[in-house]
Amino acid sequence: MTMPTDPTLQPGQLLARGVCRHLLGHDFVCIEEFSPERGKRVDVMALGPKGQLWVIECKSSRADFTSDAKWQGYLEWADRFFWAVDADFPTDLLPDETGLIIADAYDAEILRRGPETRLAGARRNAVIRRFARHAALRLQGLRDPGGFSP
Repeated sequence: MTMPTDPTLQPGQLLARGVCRHLLGHDFVCIEEFSPERGKRVDVMALGPKGQLWVIECKSSRADFTSDAKWQGYLEWADRFFWAVDADFPTDLLPDETGLIIADAYDAEILRRGPETRLAGARRNAVIRRFARHAALRLQGLRDPGGFSP
């Protein structure tokens, strides 16, 4: 899986694109760079057909992973947590108790699902509503670029 050169996207964004494409095949819809609450921003939030919420953090290098001290704070916002990395990433760095996705800009493969920790109903409801509003605002921004966008 080789990353194409695209001057408009960073390596992590290319991974996110491949992850989102793959998850759509599993009937999950995704938002990139989503904030489940103020001060947190996950690379990909995925919403499944039965209301499942997954967080996927995309890491393009060893340095990108080792500099991330915030990822454990994302666990409380999802039913499952995954890392998405490219085929050359040293996966032995990633915690065994998390999910693993190998991705490129075009597709991905889930190699390991981390444990499922179901969110409480009130939190799930709040995150799904925030997800829906965020998605609608992004769509509105595309339809009316001169208007408000997130």
